[in-house]
Amino acid sequence: DIDDVGHKYHLELVLEDILDKDSTVNCTAEVLYHLGNKNIAPAVQFTIEGELKNTDEADNIFYSRIKSLEKELVAENIPDSHGSVSPEMEPIRLLAQVASGYVIWQNSTENTKFQLAQIKHVKQVKRSDDCLEFDYMILLHEMVSQEIIPWQMTVLWHPQHGVQVTQ
Repeated sequence: DIDDVGHKYHLELVLEDILDKDSTVNCTAEVLYHLGNKNIAPAVQFTIEGELKNTDEADNIFYSRIKSLEKELVAENIPDSHGSVSPEMEPIRLLAQVASGYVIWQNSTENTKFQLAQIKHVKQVKRSDDCLEFDYMILLHEMVSQEIIPWQMTVLWHPQHGVQVTQ
């Protein structure tokens, strides 16, 4: 407890590579939840020991595939009602998972535990620059209350510039 500031947690954890479950790195973090103002995201400082698998090749293949589509990508219910994700939609799901991590961080409190449950709808937005833009309607599962929360987010992505949640 930090008087008149908030609650600070010191964490030691192991991060698992989402694409290569056998690849892990150690991580230490400090998370500060501010008192009173629920509109302030927790302050996070972290260090990672080592590196996870490089995804440049897969990122570039996905980027080229989406850029070469004649019509903008549109998809629904990822994963489907059986928990399945088609191989061509896996990068769309991974992008949503990264972007939803930002949304979760920005809206977390000490009393919440969000998890991406499903992409209800995703639509690619046509752009004149090199970035890919997607409008997602996602469902977040709030594990404590068991509430399913619909959330709209707009995501920009480019393999050289990373992910940005713009809305």
